[in-house]
Amino acid sequence: MQLMDIARVRWACRRGMLELDVLFQPFVENQYQHLDDQGKSDFIRLLECEDPELFAWFMGHEQCPDQALADMIVKVRGRAAP
Repeated sequence: MQLMDIARVRWACRRGMLELDVLFQPFVENQYQHLDDQGKSDFIRLLECEDPELFAWFMGHEQCPDQALADMIVKVRGRAAP
């Protein structure tokens, strides 16, 4: 998978759900650049998922079946925690 430039990643973080924006935007601004290439690739794959799916995973209503994405969800949620 080809990595996106940061401007495209920021744009992809703009979702149709405010709850997801609140999670993704601080992560991409503060943590994304510190990820290795595999982490960046996993984050981009996460952004390619549909909003209802993401919402269910982030809110803990469902378990993400992809372990790499599940690990990234933990990282993103950890960044959003106070």
